[in-house]
Amino acid sequence: MPDYTHYYWSAPFRGQFVRAVLAFAGQDWVEAGDAEISRLMSGPVEDMPVPFMGPPVLVDHRADVAVSQMPAIVFHLGETLNLMPGTKGGRALCVKVVADANDVLDELTLDGGREMWTEEKWAHFAPRLRKWMSFWEETGRRHGLTDTEGFLLGGDAPGVADVVTSTLWTTMADRLPAIGEILEDTAPLTAALSRRIAALPPLAALAEQARRDYGDIWCGGEIEASLREVLNA
Repeated sequence: MPDYTHYYWSAPFRGQFVRAVLAFAGQDWVEAGDAEISRLMSGPVEDMPVPFMGPPVLVDHRADVAVSQMPAIVFHLGETLNLMPGTKGGRALCVKVVADANDVLDELTLDGGREMWTEEKWAHFAPRLRKWMSFWEETGRRHGLTDTEGFLLGGDAPGVADVVTSTLWTTMADRLPAIGEILEDTAPLTAALSRRIAALPPLAALAEQARRDYGDIWCGGEIEASLREVLNA
């Protein structure tokens, strides 16, 4: 049996961060599948591996631990697979980067599709998206990131913050090119870092697998359709 079971829908979006950290660390896992996720979500909480309202969920069979919520899962993997910075301040900043990525997803999907995008809403939001991108850019600058070398939080090797950064922006840019163009214009160091990390063999292979498995889907549903409509307007 693989060491991990991952519960997320057949789409990249939030679950792709978990997959990316696992792939980067050379770990094997199985996807539980949409039917099993639906079964657990519709059943009693007592039957869940960990109480959760929606995926992702990760079961770490080696540690006999189940974790829900993307930032918590990524932190668990970073801790157990030695992918976190060595200092307490660096570890806190790494968690902050993951939490920011999670917030960006929430804002781009209007809190999980509670309402749909319109051209007016997007025009109002676009400056805020650029501000989000500038957070990554300024963080990298403060730690010596250039357009050809370095990592988001400094150090000698990529870690969780770099994998999460790359997964956030390259997955989005690949499926929503207009956002990729905004990133290139607003945060070129972040865009360059994201491409460098995405080109690492395990992450490049994961992206190819995601393209085969999920096609053009980013988050799916009506909210993605409305986002594509305003981006293509």
